[in-house]
Amino acid sequence: MIKLATIGTNWITEKFIDAALQTKQYQLTAIYSRDIDKANELAKKYQVNTVFDKLTELAQYANVDVVYIASPNSLHFEQAKLMLENNKDVICEKPLTSNLMETQTLINIAKQHKKLIFEALKTVYLPNYQLIRDYLPKLGKIRKALLNYCQYSSRYESYLNGNNPNTFNPTFSNGSIMDIGVYPLNFGLGLWGYPNKINASAIKLESGVDAHGSVLLNYGDFDVIIWHSKVSNSYLPSEIQGENGSLIIENLATCERIIYQPRIGEKKEITLTQHNNDMYYEAEEFAKLYQQRNVDHNGLAYSILSSTILTEIRKQTSVVFPADQH
Repeated sequence: MIKLATIGTNWITEKFIDAALQTKQYQLTAIYSRDIDKANELAKKYQVNTVFDKLTELAQYANVDVVYIASPNSLHFEQAKLMLENNKDVICEKPLTSNLMETQTLINIAKQHKKLIFEALKTVYLPNYQLIRDYLPKLGKIRKALLNYCQYSSRYESYLNGNNPNTFNPTFSNGSIMDIGVYPLNFGLGLWGYPNKINASAIKLESGVDAHGSVLLNYGDFDVIIWHSKVSNSYLPSEIQGENGSLIIENLATCERIIYQPRIGEKKEITLTQHNNDMYYEAEEFAKLYQQRNVDHNGLAYSILSSTILTEIRKQTSVVFPADQH
């Protein structure tokens, strides 16, 4: 059994805990929160006896193999660094860090300590994502892709009312591309790799983060268009167009429904049945890496790629975080 601890007590932490336990390869042994009452509340739900409100105590706790980090983006680097340096493996929510420099440093520390660092990019481990990859040759020469994720943030009203929620605060390395745009971006990078050219635009809020934006990734003879927003909803699916047909993808982050539309002939649904917890597959993938002690796994190059593009997008859109000044 992999002994698991968590940093963070929000809904995504609970969802990952549930996914990990459902794989039957993890045992939850400790919970950390800055607010000890929140830690105790979550611990009670999962019948865990050990809670912390000091990160150094968690880092030094012997009854933990891996720490799952679901804190605000800006805290990922220091928290993961502390855990790795205390010989804990780390699963970290996306984006792994605030920028490319932090990502490279973290991966170097992990390799130095022979520890696993794993970015929890759930989409790329889904069976339906692999199905999309397998179907690409049927589309013929790829010409266009529209990858779309726009979701009105539940915190936007608070921002408009003059508050400064984490979601729209550059101090926490947040904003649309970091929180929402990572899904379509990583979806595209996982299929086609590093683009020839990147053109990004965004509309910024007064706080300094992007409210919404677009990214054009050019791959020579085809383009990938990324739409992302935290201030509006989209009800359009995503689409990959080839000369011989198209794939239509509903809810891109979870690959909820996949339609294959040949240029000539009837469309057909090709969706595979997936686990009802879409984080199950990333938990399963990490467990496999853990058993193999594969500290130089393929996900590291992927995290570098993602971080490189995210950093370039923010450079082009003039979104700057305090983490960039270090």
